[in-house]
Amino acid sequence: MSKISFIAKIEQFDSNLWGYHFMVPDDIANIFIEGDNRRVICTIAQSHKINSALMPSKMGYFILVNAEIRKKFNLHIGSEVSIELEKDRSEFGMPMPDEFREVLEQDELGSKFFYALTPGKQRTLLYMIGKVKNTDSKIRKSLAVMQHLCLNKGVLDFKLLNETMKEFNKNK
Repeated sequence: MSKISFIAKIEQFDSNLWGYHFMVPDDIANIFIEGDNRRVICTIAQSHKINSALMPSKMGYFILVNAEIRKKFNLHIGSEVSIELEKDRSEFGMPMPDEFREVLEQDELGSKFFYALTPGKQRTLLYMIGKVKNTDSKIRKSLAVMQHLCLNKGVLDFKLLNETMKEFNKNK
């Protein structure tokens, strides 16, 4: 399956749950949907790749556009932007930071707990670790995640995890 390009218009839902997004035409969305797997790699304005999901709604499928992307490309309601979609074939639906992969390989119990999490929780953790640019920060976040998972026997509590990450950042 190859990449498919189209022009999308930025819209905003009248909802507390979902915000800025663009619609994906049904004929295009259906090419990338495989059962429950709706994961895609979306390239915005030929330069910014995001791992995303085709989200269903009454009006069709959409992809959310966060504030960082809107600011970077000066996107507002009604803005048109070029979009390129390709099927995401990665294991987790987003990139695995090398630093976290290394920590997983060294911590058998933490690895067991990580792989037992739902795919959405796994992606959230990978996003949290991968969004920082600094390698040392990624290592600290990775270690904090492993410690949190081990201490809580695989139960993910984001409030406690954030506190653990703050502690790991203090001890640089």
